[in-house]
Amino acid sequence: MCGIHAVLTPPGVTHIVSSDLTRCLCNRGPDYLGQVERRVTSSTNDDSTDCWTLKLTSTVLALRGDHVAKQPLSDLDTDKGSVLCWNGEAWRINGEPVSGNDGEEIWRMLRGVEANASVTTTIPILMEEEKEEHILDVFRAIEGPFAFVYWHEASRKVFFGRDRLGRRSLMMKRDERTGEVVLSSVAEGLSGGDANANGWKEVEADGIYVLDLGMLPSSGEGVTSAVLQPVRRDWIKGVDPAEFVSSIGRFNKSLPPASGYAPLSITSPSVAALKQQLINSLSLRVLNIPQPPNADRVAHDTRVAVLFSGGLDCTVLARLAHEVMDPEQGIDLLNVAFENPRVVAQLRKDHAKNNGPNGEVDVDSIDFYEACPDRITGRKSFAELQRVCPGRAFRFVAVNVPYTKTLSHRQQVISLIYPHNTEMDLSIGYALYFAARGQGACTHLDGRVEEEYTSPARVLLSGLGADELFGGYSRHPSAYERAGYAGLVDELLLDVGRLGKRNLGRDDRAMSHWSKEVRFPYLDERLVKWAMDTPAWEKCDFENEGGEVEPGKRVLRLLALELSMEGVAKEKKRAIQFGARTAKMESGRVKGTTLIS
Repeated sequence: MCGIHAVLTPPGVTHIVSSDLTRCLCNRGPDYLGQVERRVTSSTNDDSTDCWTLKLTSTVLALRGDHVAKQPLSDLDTDKGSVLCWNGEAWRINGEPVSGNDGEEIWRMLRGVEANASVTTTIPILMEEEKEEHILDVFRAIEGPFAFVYWHEASRKVFFGRDRLGRRSLMMKRDERTGEVVLSSVAEGLSGGDANANGWKEVEADGIYVLDLGMLPSSGEGVTSAVLQPVRRDWIKGVDPAEFVSSIGRFNKSLPPASGYAPLSITSPSVAALKQQLINSLSLRVLNIPQPPNADRVAHDTRVAVLFSGGLDCTVLARLAHEVMDPEQGIDLLNVAFENPRVVAQLRKDHAKNNGPNGEVDVDSIDFYEACPDRITGRKSFAELQRVCPGRAFRFVAVNVPYTKTLSHRQQVISLIYPHNTEMDLSIGYALYFAARGQGACTHLDGRVEEEYTSPARVLLSGLGADELFGGYSRHPSAYERAGYAGLVDELLLDVGRLGKRNLGRDDRAMSHWSKEVRFPYLDERLVKWAMDTPAWEKCDFENEGGEVEPGKRVLRLLALELSMEGVAKEKKRAIQFGARTAKMESGRVKGTTLIS
């Protein structure tokens, strides 16, 4: 995980990066802070005294390779040349796993393009197009979550973007008055929580964007939108991009044969295939993680934590991570619960009612946190993991958030989730923000409880994506009831197609604030492609509602059974804001779509 900030300013304009933004960027990347500046002249005016300035800043959270790769990546011995700001994880490039530091490998490839790119024409404009394609092909070849900004000096172009599924944050803002353009991992300049007037937008994950600075005017005055309008380049080339869902693969729209099909069972091929896909995905994401700083101060080796509600998706990840990881390493299970005044008032009322006519209430005896749905489910699944994985040092971290603490962090969370600004965004942001912090009471393998514990893990695993891929939302059975498998296929296609437009940028900003990197095993490109290739009835089985587990996400539930976790296999879907009780804290009448006041 890293922080990125790039600002293009016209002559005479100075952009000051605020101390608050610097703090947020350094929280994302606490291991190194670097900055590179380039003078940008127009292709029609090489006067170095009358030029724009491109200032690029990177912060680094070092999780790949055996050293801290200093960023921005550039030719350090000169004030000219190309520059790369990289935030992400390239798990594979051109289909091959990446060993060592991925940012440095991408930089090496980009430098190779500049030195060795072959062109097949002598026509200048076509030569430029071919060179641009070679650069685009480097980023197209990457599998994994990322965001980047790349200044290519020779062509005077800025390339930037987010991966196909939008798993890393990158936002853009253009000042219509001065012509200034800013790209950043987190927004800056928010004032008093009024985020609506600041003009920031998420960079779409639908392609790679190219900003041509070759025709810049001598000042920012009168700069039209067209002059600084980035051009989108497709992730896919050589075929019609519309045929590919999320620029990853074609969706299998086939319907069950009229002659019938074998209902899903524990021995179905898709269950075994899903298990192997998850193991492959987890192996990339949980192995070869360097020890966290100050690891010598912790009595145990813990490099990975799971955002843990105790539900199906996250518990299967924890169970399979156990099979992949070094047996000596621990796994922290981060379970968050909130003091919700509205719910607490109701619990007190119920408690008083049950205590007879005197209505005497021993408030201290009411444990609001342990009554949260996700806390109850989490402890049950923790016990199940201990039973099926003896010897693995799973630690259950009960992150309890008093209402006063929620309020004290409210403005910070609002700033991080911006430009998302509804009550639902805030309630989800709270849950992810405090869970990622990883501070709470820790139950160790031997039952010992450590009241004040902070997880040392810098890598977090999230179960996001399983509902979209395998039919886990309530709208999926509704679609089947309405139009059979044809309706279900259409609904699944919509969900997978929207993955890149989901709120992953928001979630990334909320969690990375604590110097953590969240990884999504279900959103590995190869697993997503496999899920799209697999027919609907081999993932969820609404035609056959009987059986040991419910039909939604049945392939994943059967995998949980195969892994000896019967209780987990039968857990029902619950949204995080309701499981952790961050929804409707003040009033039950507030809707999720209500704008934050």
